Amino acid sequence: MNVVIFGPPGAGKGTQSSYIVKKFNLYQVSTGDLLRSEVKKKTDIGMDIENIISKGDFATDEIVNELIKNIISDPQKKNKLIFDGYPRSLNQAKNLKLLLENSDQKIDFIFFLNVNKDTIIKRIEKRSILEKRTDDNLNTILKRYDTYKETTKPVLDFYSKNPNFHEIDGDEEISIISSKIEQILLL
Repeated sequence: MNVVIFGPPGAGKGTQSSYIVKKFNLYQVSTGDLLRSEVKKKTDIGMDIENIISKGDFATDEIVNELIKNIISDPQKKNKLIFDGYPRSLNQAKNLKLLLENSDQKIDFIFFLNVNKDTIIKRIEKRSILEKRTDDNLNTILKRYDTYKETTKPVLDFYSKNPNFHEIDGDEEISIISSKIEQILLL
């Protein structure tokens, strides 16, 4: 099974993806983790990424699509992927569909964690105490939230027509969200 889980920064995508990975033995594909890994390795692409995200912008579709392509083409991960925070744009959504089709795969479940801005601010403030991430300062998060709302509306429209699309109230407690997702995956 391949799963897409998306929502605004701080919606809990990583938390829910980690839960699904353990419960259903999937591979988590977090574009954030992939991008941070490139930054940490100080590759040329990593330096470009660091410059982009430090301004509160998202990495370009070309950068992200190339990183995703490498993972989808791995035969050990075939039909065992959960895409955490990807796609973020209509171009990425169409690219993901094409990449999966080219490797004889599809998206089985799509989850949209719908969270209001106040909840996100509280979560980011809490997370910044627990684990310091360079992309976790409040101004950057608010800019990323606004950018997210703008660029992800077409993705939401693209996926919401799909019969395997599920909108989840992301303002709920983590355990309640996990339970709702698990119930859908077990159907």
